[in-house]
Amino acid sequence: MSYETLEIAREAGVATIWMNRPDVHNAFNAQLIADLTTACIELDADDAVRAVVLAGRGKSFSAGADLNWMKAAGEASEAENFADAMKLAGMLRTLAEMKKPTIARVHGAALGGGMGLASACDICIAGDKAVFATSEVKFGIIPSAISPYVIRAIGERQAYRYFQTAERINATRAATLGLAHEAVATEELDAKVSEVVEALLQGGPKSQAAAKDLIRAVANRPVSDAVVEDTARRIASLRVTPEAKEGLAAFLDKRPAVWIAQG
Repeated sequence: MSYETLEIAREAGVATIWMNRPDVHNAFNAQLIADLTTACIELDADDAVRAVVLAGRGKSFSAGADLNWMKAAGEASEAENFADAMKLAGMLRTLAEMKKPTIARVHGAALGGGMGLASACDICIAGDKAVFATSEVKFGIIPSAISPYVIRAIGERQAYRYFQTAERINATRAATLGLAHEAVATEELDAKVSEVVEALLQGGPKSQAAAKDLIRAVANRPVSDAVVEDTARRIASLRVTPEAKEGLAAFLDKRPAVWIAQG
């Protein structure tokens, strides 16, 4: 498919979604939200895609909401605002729950919804000039739709600070907070993303999807009998799959697993 606000590049099992509104720093509007939702669904269903990288054309990753879109929202009814907010929340959830591994390649500004996108991806690699913020309170609103993913990334305690102060967070601080997995020199950003992608391509695609689902099932839950039984059932069910049998056989035969050879 072709998209009005996106470019999608595919190479060797990796799909890169380039947000392509550089004149407004890849700010969100209704079209970008719709395009990202559809692209995530399309790529998640494509067996040829092993990993997805989210990136931005121009000077920024994403500067959050388009000001014209925000102005229109301020003049709309509460019901219309709810409908728009549900589309944004739905897009973020679609990205966050993709079966494929996802990496945010962040350079420049990642503000508001842009910080939400970075948090919704499984992995975030930031260039050293990247800057993050939950800037919504400066506009009299809150980082509501992005909150599940940002809080997951930086924790509740840090969210109390940054949701209220809207302070800018540089790349080094983002890495300290856990928002970015790594902060690297901007000229090394693509090399680091490629390095992480290469590591991802070594894993079995079905086991990676199961690993993501496992985290969602176990995180922030006490170690109860139900959790212990659930984790045991998950590994038992995977051990008998063709992918697991192939992975073990490849290790014993000292050869690449079929999913690596295909890549």
